[in-house]
Amino acid sequence: MSDLGALLRKAREQRGYSLDDIQEYTKIRKRYLEAIETGDYKVLPGSFYVRAFVKTYAETVGLDAEEVLRLYQKELPQAPAAETVVPEPMIKPRRRSIQHNDRWGKVAVSLLMWAFPILIAAVIYVYWTNNKEPDTKELNSNPPISTDTAAPSPSGSAPSVTPSVTVTPPPSASPVTLTFKEKKDSINYYDVSPGSGKKLKLEVTGRAWIEVRENNRKGKTLFSQNVSKPQTLTFDLTTPLYVNVGRTDLVTFYVDEATFDDGNASGSTKYIFTPIAETAQ
Repeated sequence: MSDLGALLRKAREQRGYSLDDIQEYTKIRKRYLEAIETGDYKVLPGSFYVRAFVKTYAETVGLDAEEVLRLYQKELPQAPAAETVVPEPMIKPRRRSIQHNDRWGKVAVSLLMWAFPILIAAVIYVYWTNNKEPDTKELNSNPPISTDTAAPSPSGSAPSVTPSVTVTPPPSASPVTLTFKEKKDSINYYDVSPGSGKKLKLEVTGRAWIEVRENNRKGKTLFSQNVSKPQTLTFDLTTPLYVNVGRTDLVTFYVDEATFDDGNASGSTKYIFTPIAETAQ
């Protein structure tokens, strides 16, 4: 086994991943993963794929992929050198052709110098014509008609009283709370209260593996891939959501404005967020 393969295998086993798990997360064939761990790079389709597969493997198990490639660059097969391109000889243009082009260039510059002031004058004229105020203003001969008419009140009648209306503001929504319940089988369980109509938001700030499933780790897959750039992922919290992240320090969890301290660890962490129905008062 190579030093690089031993490093990757140790990181994988520390996170409790099997080769089948890595194959599912990265979509790299298991026999290629085995070849990387044993250092048998001839099995892989080419030197370019070796570096790409090693980089993806390292990110999935929580290692710094660029640092891994730098430390073990001598162990990895090198890409074939690019072909040398022989520059074509430059053909000198004839002197007569250059003089002809210069003469036409001077004519074009002269035309532009004359056309530019004419264009400016035309723009000013059009603007002045469109914004000129009319000499006479139309007079409104008809006085405005008021729609406010009041019927004369009979003599001795009581003054009218305007009834008062009390407006009751709608009740404010209850704030969301994320409550840590327990940690079981390396999964952190959180209750979301109230859980009706909420969304789970993941703010990813760097390259990280993200997996989201319904109910548990064997439920329906909603999202499963490496996120290569900062972005925000949103999921409806109508059922419990299982979330597995490869780089916890690069992901922040929100439900509305509520969040929690996940320890900012650089390794892989698993969660299950369960919406709790609001009880009747």
